Amino acid sequence: MMKRNIVLIGPMGVGKSVVADYLKEHKGWAVIDTDAEIEKKERRSIQEIFSELGEPYFRGLERSLLEELNQHNISNTVFSCGGGMVLNPANIPLMNQLGVVVNLTATPETIYQRIKEDKNRPLLNDNLNIGRIRELLEKRQKYSEKASTIKVETDGKTIEEISEELLKRTGF
Repeated sequence: MMKRNIVLIGPMGVGKSVVADYLKEHKGWAVIDTDAEIEKKERRSIQEIFSELGEPYFRGLERSLLEELNQHNISNTVFSCGGGMVLNPANIPLMNQLGVVVNLTATPETIYQRIKEDKNRPLLNDNLNIGRIRELLEKRQKYSEKASTIKVETDGKTIEEISEELLKRTGF
């Protein structure tokens, strides 16, 4: 039986965290932010993990967390996944076991507007521009599409509109 969970994927700035918060506030769903869980376990920020131990180490932590989450009988939970979690092909079946995988998307221009003031983006430090965002999106798009069951475009929509569309399309 499929678990009644939503697994949000997509690049930074598409609204995973705010949609998760909306579903928590308006629908009573629990929220697990994978980056926050990793920071708690490691007792350091994602930024520190990347700079001190490297991206491959961080990607291993993501995989271990997914394996651990799948050991529990979790329901009515929104998992907000780090933007690069889809890059490891081994994570895709694990995400699909957790619940319905929803790929939130936005244009590079929209993402730039949403995150231009945010200094906690390890892959964009000192290189926060539309071209670099487009490059990251193109690199990850095929992985996100392969991992997800549903795609929801977030450009020009309110958090409520995105969340309600997502609920309608997942059948929750």
